[in-house]
Amino acid sequence: MDVTVTGLVLGALVGLVMGLTGAGGGILAVPLLVFGLHLTVAEAGPIGLLAVGISAAVGAMLGLKAGIVRYRAVLLMAFSGVLMAPPGAWLSQRLDARLMSVLFASVLGWVAFKTFREIAARRPAADAERAPPCIRDNRSGRFVWTSRCAAVLTTSGAVAGVLSGLLGVGGGFVMVPALQRYTDLAAQSVIATSLAVISLVSLTGVAASLYAGNLDPGVALPFAAGSVLGMGMGSMLSSRLPQKYLKLAFGAICLVVAVGMILKSL
Repeated sequence: MDVTVTGLVLGALVGLVMGLTGAGGGILAVPLLVFGLHLTVAEAGPIGLLAVGISAAVGAMLGLKAGIVRYRAVLLMAFSGVLMAPPGAWLSQRLDARLMSVLFASVLGWVAFKTFREIAARRPAADAERAPPCIRDNRSGRFVWTSRCAAVLTTSGAVAGVLSGLLGVGGGFVMVPALQRYTDLAAQSVIATSLAVISLVSLTGVAASLYAGNLDPGVALPFAAGSVLGMGMGSMLSSRLPQKYLKLAFGAICLVVAVGMILKSL
């Protein structure tokens, strides 16, 4: 199959998973490129970032239109993420390809574990009683900023930035749990705010890769176009399918791909 067509199909699969499961679906972009087009993790990372960044930007714009994006939190998290993405990208070009595959497989395994635990766990009473660091004002709906709130959001953005540059992932699997744990935002606002951060951090990583000459446009553009189309289809289907089973399938896919990447690296 032609590389352009293959990239378009693989991108559509990534977008479909993102639309069905939320921001974390972009983590499958790099494994699909590794297995489908036989790229290394370092080569696939910038391509995956482009697709995730564009798809996340579309979701973020819809969230901004609906008024559910907390833009001050986005700017703070994105600022720390943007600072840390280029060092991650620099490091990715200098690590051994096998080590990169094992690192990525480890992240996939962790995401699978967190997904399964989220499905199985009941809401803990202790978490329900404990106030998160970032709480909104009842009148304005904006966060009441404290040093603790700023610190946890800055740290979360920095971690997502490093992983974005290093492994070519958007960081939704970091952003979404962080916003759920450290803020009192509703679920829709968590996703929309996360997508806004992911889009800014990812596209910064893409710019750094372009500058360094590590991005292949012939593969990246069809893959990104496919991801946008797939995300649109996934978003339409997600409301018709049970979220529990979608998350279960996503966790299982991450686990299988993690094992496959480890076996491939060996």
